[in-house]
Amino acid sequence: MKIAVLGTGGGARCHTAKLLELGHDVYVGTRNPEATLGNTEPDQMGNPPYRDWAAEHPGATLDTFGAAAAAADVVISGIAGGHAVATLGAIRENLSGKTLIDYAVPYVYDHDSAHKWPTPWGFMPLLDPADSDSLAEQIQRALPDTRVVKSFVTQEQETVVDPKSVGGGDHTMFVAGDHDDAKDVAIQILREYGWTNILDLGSLVTARGLEMYAHFHAAVGLALGRTFGVKIV
Repeated sequence: MKIAVLGTGGGARCHTAKLLELGHDVYVGTRNPEATLGNTEPDQMGNPPYRDWAAEHPGATLDTFGAAAAAADVVISGIAGGHAVATLGAIRENLSGKTLIDYAVPYVYDHDSAHKWPTPWGFMPLLDPADSDSLAEQIQRALPDTRVVKSFVTQEQETVVDPKSVGGGDHTMFVAGDHDDAKDVAIQILREYGWTNILDLGSLVTARGLEMYAHFHAAVGLALGRTFGVKIV
């Protein structure tokens, strides 16, 4: 398949590397390709400069968000939740008629809530939207001609592309969306990644639960001190 991965952060790099390994044509989207390739410093998460990483993972085509989406049949969005709707809305014509798999959590990092949740890396971000809406639904409303699927969001992306790294792969991944054909595409990619236990939650409204799960996942991860998976039994 021709697959666009929008983003150059750690999660997006996981998908890019795995898709290349699987033999797909991969188009990586970024806001400014020249700036991305010209950066010589680690990003905010400590990932090495993209150009250094790309040199070790050749084969993907780096371009703007719009050009990468236009070149692909399927789009995986790693754009941060706070920027996703605006960024994707600006390239809606390039996404028309395509399947878009969104794995972002709608985190708000700079907040002044009354009862903050301290973690080893600072305060836990808030979720916005939550309960009565989801980022995935907002994206679908902004892109009415695109088939949006929410998936990959309940795991670290390193585990999404390598499920056997946890429990030999014996854990569950979820998909949600209003278009069965688009969910079939997401499931196909997940099976190529190695997932055998995939649960279709139904319509895109259930993405609210998938996104809100992020806080529970963080709590369990902090308690265990290691990567884990969940299995529905």
